[in-house]
Amino acid sequence: MSSSSTRKQDFIRQIVTRDVASGLHAGRVLTRFPPEPNGFLHIGHAAAICLDFGVAEEFGGTTTLRMDDTNPTTEDPLYVEAIAEDIRWLGFEWEGEIRYASDYFEALYQLAIALTEDGHAYVDSQTEEEIRRHRGTVTAPGSPSSYRDRSVDENLDLFRRMRAGEFEDGAHVLRAKIDMASPNMKMRDPLLYRIRHAHHYRTGDEWPIYPMYDWAHGLSDAIEGITHSFCTLEFENNRELYDWGVEYTRPAAARIEDIPEARGGGGGEPGSWDPRPRQYEFARVNLAYTVMSKRKLLTLVNEGRVDGWNDPRMPTLAGMRRRGVTPAAIRAFAAQVGIAKADKRVDIETLESAVRADLNQVAPRVMCVMRPLRVVIENYPEGESEHLDAPYFPRDVEHPPAGWPETRGVPFSRTLYIEREDFSEDPPKGFRRLAPDREVRLRYAYFITCNEVVKDPATGEVVELHCTYDPATRGGNAPDGRKVSGTIHWVSAEESIPIEARLYDRLFSDPDPEGGVEDFHDNLNPSSLEVLTGSRAEPSAADAPPGTNYQFERVGYFVLDPGRGEEARRVFNRTVTLRDTWGRRQAERAGEGRGRAGRRAAESYDSAEPTESTAGPAPTAPSRSVRSKRFSRSGADARERSPELREKFQRFQAEHGLAEDAANLLTRDPASAALFERALTEEVSASAVANWIIHELRGVLGGRAPQELPFGGEELGALVALVEGGEISQPVAKRVLERMLEEGGNPREIVEEEGLGRISDASALTSVVEGLLEAHREEAARYRAGQEGLIGFFVGQGMRETSGRADPEVLKRLLLERLRHSLP
Repeated sequence: MSSSSTRKQDFIRQIVTRDVASGLHAGRVLTRFPPEPNGFLHIGHAAAICLDFGVAEEFGGTTTLRMDDTNPTTEDPLYVEAIAEDIRWLGFEWEGEIRYASDYFEALYQLAIALTEDGHAYVDSQTEEEIRRHRGTVTAPGSPSSYRDRSVDENLDLFRRMRAGEFEDGAHVLRAKIDMASPNMKMRDPLLYRIRHAHHYRTGDEWPIYPMYDWAHGLSDAIEGITHSFCTLEFENNRELYDWGVEYTRPAAARIEDIPEARGGGGGEPGSWDPRPRQYEFARVNLAYTVMSKRKLLTLVNEGRVDGWNDPRMPTLAGMRRRGVTPAAIRAFAAQVGIAKADKRVDIETLESAVRADLNQVAPRVMCVMRPLRVVIENYPEGESEHLDAPYFPRDVEHPPAGWPETRGVPFSRTLYIEREDFSEDPPKGFRRLAPDREVRLRYAYFITCNEVVKDPATGEVVELHCTYDPATRGGNAPDGRKVSGTIHWVSAEESIPIEARLYDRLFSDPDPEGGVEDFHDNLNPSSLEVLTGSRAEPSAADAPPGTNYQFERVGYFVLDPGRGEEARRVFNRTVTLRDTWGRRQAERAGEGRGRAGRRAAESYDSAEPTESTAGPAPTAPSRSVRSKRFSRSGADARERSPELREKFQRFQAEHGLAEDAANLLTRDPASAALFERALTEEVSASAVANWIIHELRGVLGGRAPQELPFGGEELGALVALVEGGEISQPVAKRVLERMLEEGGNPREIVEEEGLGRISDASALTSVVEGLLEAHREEAARYRAGQEGLIGFFVGQGMRETSGRADPEVLKRLLLERLRHSLP
């Protein structure tokens, strides 16, 4: 057994550990994955696959792959092939050949004959509607069928004639004779066989009757010698029937010749079901902003709403593969979501975060311009070009995938393309990119200045920029130390390659597509796909094979479409954005944009006042007004002695949108100003960086100057980016900062090493919520009595309980649901 015995185990693995230790099944572990071949596998199935195959692997066992092909009208060998491909793509392999429930049709039929001979099954001739009507309700028992007391001989005769194909569909069914008054409605004489004259993709027209799932499932497990049968929670009530079927066929199993031959997994005596398999249920994974019903996904395919089962917007594994999601990311997502006992809806950001984390380590960087704007470098020689070295992977990628060189040559020429959105003729406050008479850095290249704007006379649209470059700034640095307002990406007009960029987004616009609407189609996202046919990529992306992942710098992660045909080689699908832009867009639509909050934070800073989490209370500290005046004077004094600081004080306000007080504090000394500038990247806002230097860092420096820190501005910017991107909370970021102050280091690596990532999974917070309500029953009663302001108390307690790791919005939602659900 692997490390599963040393790490904290979920309840499924605890069960398997107990059984192995007790010697049950002679210590053998054999699991199975039993998909129905009526559609493609999706992300919910991936969690089940990781459980079935993962548990077997961890305990030195094996897993069988068995197609649950008992419904001939919906199944297709195409789906069998797709399922097998998906499982292997995820990195798993099953034991032996693929198995099928249809392999056991004769054995299942013989077991049904034996069950009927023993008086535990009968043929019912009621209509489907009559059976449903007589079944009863959850509060009232069912009524026995008038055919329930047929003799054994009559039942056997009718059942054999059903097998011979004498009757029309729906004329008869075979039912188990159990208890029509059972509180578990699954046990009220459930159906075992129905007549269905349909062609089966494997057995052809041999069988006019087909077993029901509950009959075939448990007995197939027993035939194969499965030790642990894992199902999702919707089959919890079926477990009693699963056990009943296995138990009541024990006597017959030993005497039916077909059973030992059908047994695939081994274990126990042939045909004895001893020890028999057990079913265990776990919570299914429901992913927000999508549907998990294969029937509904098939509807989208058949209606042409998507481009087949492997459309990159689909939650299918084939769709995710075509979108560029890696198997490692899906396995990491499954591990993060974990195994729970209650159904849950997982935030899609959890999956996207796992995808970003994986692609960040394996995707080479190249530049691509999505919406090109032509730029002419007027002082660059015509007809000439040069190649500038640029890294495929940043320094924090320790083990880049094999086959990639360290650098690629990026061609630079007189005519370039930049992103249209990276230029503004009338730049708003805080705009840090190219504008008339403004100098910016071209990534890996030179500083350029915009001198002239050319417009279409008919439309007034900007169509070309005339710029000049500074040859002394090759590589992106100026010998005189001057700084620029921002860095933008670009490609050479002559040597870049034309591509089609497909910008995929979420398939649905609501996290619960089936909630609050009569038809889930109403929640389809009309903006789930944008196709850009005029995009340009640097030539290093021209020869990679389909399926190659890339990070288009400053744009997002993309994959060269793995579809067939030469044309597909030029199509790049967006896998995921560099950050969670969806959440920001939704907040902005609701009037709650984070930019506004960031500006308020910068404008209302409290000049390095110690906080409880850093320096503790300071009862003898001077008043805020006294401190503010003192810091203001020290900043002004420093700027009088330094023209460079005076320039930065003005520029930090004009170009970065900082409040005057914030700019004052950042220009009190050259080191603080330099730290701020080095921390700025395209991934963070200037106000957020300023806020961290002013509020958090200054309070914990401990007398050290910024230049004495064991980390630089790049690492501080990366820490702020983690907070702004929602990957960690503010309290967690403070803990990371404390470690960085002690020993330096990469903040992302610290987060991963100490397991400090934000907990956004509702299932992971459920136990925290339950514990809070149990520990604070009085407050919960007061909330339910009308003191709804106590929700803030509960959220605060939850954040403390999780050391600041809980997503406060998810935590609050769970608390409200639990509190309201418990109302009288």
